Amino acid sequence: MSEKTAEKKLDYKKTLLIGAGFMSTSIAWAIYDPYITKILNVMLSRSATVTAWSNKLIEKFPKLLDFASAQGENVGSAITGFTLVPLFIGLIMTFDNIFGVIFQPTFGKLSDNTHTRFGKRLPFILIGAPISAILFALIPWSERIGSLPMLMTLVIFFVMVMSMWRAPVVALMPDLTPTELRSEGNAIINLCGGIGGLIGMVAGTILVAIFGFNSANHEEFPGVFLLGSIVMILGTLILFFFVKEPDSRIKIKGDMNKIADEEAKRKAEKEAANAEKARMKAIKLSKAERVSLVFMLFSLFFLFCGTNSITTFFSLFAEEVLHKSTDQATMMMAIFAACSMAAAIPAGKLGKKIGRKKTILIGLILFTSVFLLYRVTGSLAIIWVALVVGGAANMMITVNTLPLVLEIGGLDKVGTFTGYYYTATFSAQIAAPILFGIIRMFSGTYKTLFVFSPVAFILSLLCILFVKHGEAIPDDVIKEAQMADD
Repeated sequence: MSEKTAEKKLDYKKTLLIGAGFMSTSIAWAIYDPYITKILNVMLSRSATVTAWSNKLIEKFPKLLDFASAQGENVGSAITGFTLVPLFIGLIMTFDNIFGVIFQPTFGKLSDNTHTRFGKRLPFILIGAPISAILFALIPWSERIGSLPMLMTLVIFFVMVMSMWRAPVVALMPDLTPTELRSEGNAIINLCGGIGGLIGMVAGTILVAIFGFNSANHEEFPGVFLLGSIVMILGTLILFFFVKEPDSRIKIKGDMNKIADEEAKRKAEKEAANAEKARMKAIKLSKAERVSLVFMLFSLFFLFCGTNSITTFFSLFAEEVLHKSTDQATMMMAIFAACSMAAAIPAGKLGKKIGRKKTILIGLILFTSVFLLYRVTGSLAIIWVALVVGGAANMMITVNTLPLVLEIGGLDKVGTFTGYYYTATFSAQIAAPILFGIIRMFSGTYKTLFVFSPVAFILSLLCILFVKHGEAIPDDVIKEAQMADD
C-alpha cells in the first residue's frame, strides 16, 4: 500500500448525504411492517371472502393452525372460532422480500448499464422514490374507505416499485467511495438506516402525543405514512442536489459535435454503446472468484436466517421462556438494536484495519458463542450479555459483508452484485420464519430459537471459510493495473 493510499480518509459529509437515500427507505420499512400488519388484520377480519377461505383451508389442512400458532399467531379457539387471518397476513408480509428477490438483481444490473448525464443510479431513484412516496401515503386511506382491493393494489405496487430502486440507492455509496474505505462507508450508511428505522418506530407515538389521536381507531396512521413519504421525497432531493454522480454517458473518441451528419453521429453512438456492452459482457469472474461468490452468498443466507429468526421470534421467546411482558421484550430488542448502531463505525474501522473477512469471522464467533452460552446455562444474565455482544457482533458482520461481495464483482458491476447480495438476504428472510416455524411446531417451545440461530451462524461461518476474495484493493493499485493493461 502506498503512502498516499494510507493517508486516504472517508469523506463523511458526502457519505452522510448518500445515507439520506438509505434512511428514507429505512423509515418507510420501519413504518410499513408494523402498521400494514394492523391494517391487514382489520381489513381481512372483516372480509367474508377471507373467512370462507379460512374455513375451507382449515378443513382440508388442519396442520395450518398448528403452524400459524407455532409462529406466535393468535388463531382463535373452538369457542371464538378459528381463523387463518394471521397466516394470510404473514404471507402478504413476505411480498416485499419476494419482489426484492425478483427485481433487485435485475434493476441492479440494469443500473450498471445505464448511461445518463445524471449517472447510473440517480435516474432509478428520481423515478422510483416519488412513485413509492405517493403509493405509501395512499395506503392508510384504503382502510378509511374500507376497500381491501385498493389496499392490496397499493401494497403490491409499493413493494414492487421500492424493490426497483433499492439496489441502485445502495450502490451509490460504493460507486462514490474508494474501495478500501467501503467498510467505513457502509458503517455510516447502516447508521443512517438505523436512525431512519428508529424514527419510523416512534413516529406514531409522537403523533398521538402531539395531536391526541385515538390509536384504537388508527387515527394517526395517515400522518405516520405521510411522514414516511415526506422523508422519501426529502431524501431524493438531497441526493439530487448534493450528491453528484459522474456523467455515465458513453464517451466516444473525438468530438461528437463535430460530426455534421446526424446519421453518422447516431451510428457512432450506437457503435460506442455496443462496444461498452461487449466490454461489460467480457468482464467475467474467474473460477476461484465464482467459488468465493457462491460461498459468500450462502454465508449471507445462513447468517440472515439466524438474525431474522432472532428479530422475528425473540419477543415470543421472551414472553414464553423468560416470562417478560411484550413491552419488556420490545425493550430487550431495542438494546440489541442500540448496540448494533453503536458498533457501526468501530466495525467499519476494524474491517479496514484487519480485513473484512477476519472482522466477519470474529463477529460470527462472538454471536455463536454468546448464544450457545445461554443455551448451556439458561441464565437470564447471559441473555443480556447475548443481546449486547450479539448486537455489536451483528454490525461487525453486516458492515463488512456488502463491501466484500462488491469487491468480488469489481468496479463495473456494483449494481449487479448489490442485487446478488439482496437476493441472498431476502431469500433468507422468506425462508427463516418458515423453517423456524416448523421447528417450533414440532418442538413445542421457543427455546429452540437458541439452537436454530447458532446452527445457522455456524453454517455461515463454515461457508465464509471458503471465501478467498473480497478484501479491499487500494485505488492506486487498481489504476496502476489499468494503466499496465492499456
